[in-house]
Amino acid sequence: MDGDIQTRPAPPVYDGPPDYRQVGRHGVFPELSHDEIERLNFLALMNRHLAGRVMPYVRSAWEARGAPAFQAAHGRKPADRHELRHALLGEPAFRTWSALRRMTMEQRQQAGRWATLRQAEELAAKARALTDGDPRLSLDPTLTVPRYIAAIDHHCMPGSYHTENFPGDVAGAANYDHGIFATTGGQLGRFTDGGGQGVMQWIRRHMPDFAPKRILEIGATVGHSLLPIAAAYPEAEVIAVDVGAPVLRYALARAKSLGIANLRVIQADATHLPMFADGSFDWVQSTMFLHELSGPAMGAIFAECHRLLRPGGIMLHVEQPQYAADMPVFEQTMRDWDAFYNNEPFWSTMHGLDLDGLVVQAGFARENLLHGGVTAVVDKSVFPDAADEEGEDFGRKAAWHIVGARR
Repeated sequence: MDGDIQTRPAPPVYDGPPDYRQVGRHGVFPELSHDEIERLNFLALMNRHLAGRVMPYVRSAWEARGAPAFQAAHGRKPADRHELRHALLGEPAFRTWSALRRMTMEQRQQAGRWATLRQAEELAAKARALTDGDPRLSLDPTLTVPRYIAAIDHHCMPGSYHTENFPGDVAGAANYDHGIFATTGGQLGRFTDGGGQGVMQWIRRHMPDFAPKRILEIGATVGHSLLPIAAAYPEAEVIAVDVGAPVLRYALARAKSLGIANLRVIQADATHLPMFADGSFDWVQSTMFLHELSGPAMGAIFAECHRLLRPGGIMLHVEQPQYAADMPVFEQTMRDWDAFYNNEPFWSTMHGLDLDGLVVQAGFARENLLHGGVTAVVDKSVFPDAADEEGEDFGRKAAWHIVGARR
């Protein structure tokens, strides 16, 4: 009898994102229905599937079919990422992966935007209750949003970060906050602050005696990456700058509801910050912000960072890695996808720039340049399949590079 018993194989271990119900809530977080939650769960799983399972097949298909065909037709390999991208457009595996990624991003925005628009007035009332009369909220209704922001629905988000549909509106900010779980597949943690936690881990490891008293983040949006820094230095004055009034209202309300008391938010264009005196900050930084600028704006912001820092202060910009000569052309091409299909028009140009040269041009000494790697830090008891897993997925992984300098 025993010889006839067949042992069933063990069920596969789930390696997808956590359930959306694990995401951390705060005082202005939108309320979602069962169906809205399951839409985000599906989209998070699809994003992780496309990055971890489908993208490797695109590479295999190119190597098996596309590369030999290109070699036969041209007698050489593609010269750069632009030529390879055009060649990949003839590869069915790339077209399928690309179309699914684009549709998933559009569906993520549709799902998140619907959930916040239907409760826009309630969200605005919650933000107003937490921020009205608070001197730490400084908005400028006369500010002109730069065209490189105003003309783009960044990563398919209608209205980008700055649009408000009525006075006090925060629906766009809430959409960005709660829906980024689907975009990242949960790899930024319960409060989407894994990037900021990673920056603090890098600071503690490399600058253990650094004790900043005044910190500025430019392009801070809703404060995902800044709040862990503010929490780490509760005695410091921490300032968030952004051109979008809705994200700043939301950021301050979010911070207060999470018990962060040392955050101040200011609506301003970071290319020109006359409200701050020369040498008035110990630390100026940004997180995944440079790729949403323009060339002139980036140079102006680096110059402002130099002006604002005290001697010994640090500038840190956390971004995806540059397209260095040692990065394979295929990887550059796949990373470049956002520039052409995800409403990030400066992405390709920015990742090909000599950022160190621009930092030096802004006034920093070359010997004071700072570089490093940052990986999102998340609570693995809740999010076990987190960002420090092995392997690379050409831009979807929550791991970035530091470009910066000491004043």
